[in-house]
Amino acid sequence: MKRCATLFTAMLLLISLLPVEARAVDLPIHSRAAVLMEKETGQVLYAQNEHEQLEPASVTKVMTLLLVMEAIDSGTLHYDDMVTASDYASSMGGSQIFLKAGEQMTVEDLLKGVCVASGNDACVALAEHLAGVTELFVAQMNNRARELGMNDTNFVNCNGLPAEGHVTSAYDIALMSRELILHHPDIRRFTTIWMDTLRGGEFQLSNTNKLIRFYDGATGLKTGSTDSAGYCISATAEKEGMELIAVTLKADTSNERFEDAKALLNYGFSTYTVLDAGEGVTLEPVPVELGTAETVTPVLSDQGRRLLVERSQAAGVERTVELAESVEAPVEAGQQLGQVTVTAGDTVVATVPILAGEAVPRLTWSDMFLRMLRWAVTGGTAE
Repeated sequence: MKRCATLFTAMLLLISLLPVEARAVDLPIHSRAAVLMEKETGQVLYAQNEHEQLEPASVTKVMTLLLVMEAIDSGTLHYDDMVTASDYASSMGGSQIFLKAGEQMTVEDLLKGVCVASGNDACVALAEHLAGVTELFVAQMNNRARELGMNDTNFVNCNGLPAEGHVTSAYDIALMSRELILHHPDIRRFTTIWMDTLRGGEFQLSNTNKLIRFYDGATGLKTGSTDSAGYCISATAEKEGMELIAVTLKADTSNERFEDAKALLNYGFSTYTVLDAGEGVTLEPVPVELGTAETVTPVLSDQGRRLLVERSQAAGVERTVELAESVEAPVEAGQQLGQVTVTAGDTVVATVPILAGEAVPRLTWSDMFLRMLRWAVTGGTAE
């Protein structure tokens, strides 16, 4: 219970580092809605109409990609699995890779078709392969959205073609984009492609996300546009170990969405940095009383270890270690042994728990008897 309380406190302290009103600066954003989020912490660095329900167009495909990558990483789907295009998949309009009914293509090539060319037909083919029918897949999309806390979202299809009631928000798009790039980094294999081919070189692919070529550090993620949705993007980029997610919705032009995304990313990279709470921290083994081992290895918790700070604060960050002098067995793996407190001036940035790296059982009476016997036989000298 004490460990849970400490973790919760650490999360609150981290959140309190930045202002509640994320839009703390006036950026030249022309899109209707925008969000800038840091990947590791999920902290929102900038927000504009972030919860307004708007059409996402093909940025919808981020959720389709998330479900596909979850299936691949769980082992229920494989890159080399063959997918057969249905009549329905081949009937999709808009952006497409021109699948023919009955045509077979690997999951890997269909992912290229979705990530690079924004293929609506490739998207439907993957959805049908996973769920049988798109209606069931869309239900899975909405279930996953609820699990992620995407309260502004209702999906009607898997590819973002115009449909009544198909809406989300900039904030929700940032949430699902974060889930995708944080837990399924292999998606970069596809989202960073600038140009490629399908069908043995017969069909050319060119990425709809022009930032992949023209923005240093770009890693993805997905563009979208329809007459009613305007121009949209979820853009991801990484510099100096920090990855940011910039979402813009309902821009008037394609260039406007890219310029807005670049403005958000430039602001984030120039203003913030991510630090490791454990950098420079040395943790000595903790003595264990009445344990089967004499010491236990302390390790810093991964939860809350990555810290988002303003660059102006980074140079003054200090770390203070509080570690138990000893602990009595039994010791459970993950049991809290202390904490590292990270401060910037007078501000507490975070408190990260120090945990037991392994379990140490308590000595039984027979264990103690054998230990005493060995001690007597060796005359009290160390073995």
